[in-house]
Amino acid sequence: MMGRRALVTGGTRGIGKAIAMALKAAGHKVAVVYAGSDDLAKKLEQETGIKTFKLDVSNYNQCVEGVAKAEEYLGGNVEILVNNAGITRDAMMHKLSYEDWKAVIDTNLSSVFNMSKSVIQKMRDSKFGRIISMSSVNANGMMGQTNYSAAKAGIEGFTKALALESARAGITVNAVAPGYISTEMVAAMPKEALDAIVAKVPMQRLGNVEEIARVIAFLADDASGFITGTVIPVNGALRV
Repeated sequence: MMGRRALVTGGTRGIGKAIAMALKAAGHKVAVVYAGSDDLAKKLEQETGIKTFKLDVSNYNQCVEGVAKAEEYLGGNVEILVNNAGITRDAMMHKLSYEDWKAVIDTNLSSVFNMSKSVIQKMRDSKFGRIISMSSVNANGMMGQTNYSAAKAGIEGFTKALALESARAGITVNAVAPGYISTEMVAAMPKEALDAIVAKVPMQRLGNVEEIARVIAFLADDASGFITGTVIPVNGALRV
């Protein structure tokens, strides 16, 4: 398989780190963007050789500038974009602040526009592209997550619309919707809460980050060019 140039958002930890490593293992040249810990970014670079760039994905101008820097490092236009960055600010609607609504919409949904807009024209010009965004089983709705569920449902609609626009240009646009995955955030939950989640999953376990990363690597492959406009659930048959 021909190695491509890939960029992953939120790529220094958890699912994002696993995605970056899977894409590198598949032969792609990979860079990641992050907004949090500089120490984690430095550790990733040292351990894997994957280049990191710090930026706020909710800021359009920073995304444009960050993509330009990544392309300079990668040696050409981004061919594979993985929109993985995301946050949660959970609260019931009557207690949810406007600030927490806006933070989740901007970081989880507007970032997908910001990053995709920053790469789409060059993908169209080169007649090749892969845009893969992270949705969630909770796109279908989850108590205490009107902001998060709205953002993830928005990603699914965005994905299907952009796929229609981009199909003739050789660009595929897909989303992956994980269920409950064993990440640091989930592992930090109280045992009773974690047990309650696992009890709902028909496979009776959490997923692991590598299981998500393998699906992303599959969608990024040149051989997956007829799969577009779809949302692939990876959730152990969980239905919320």
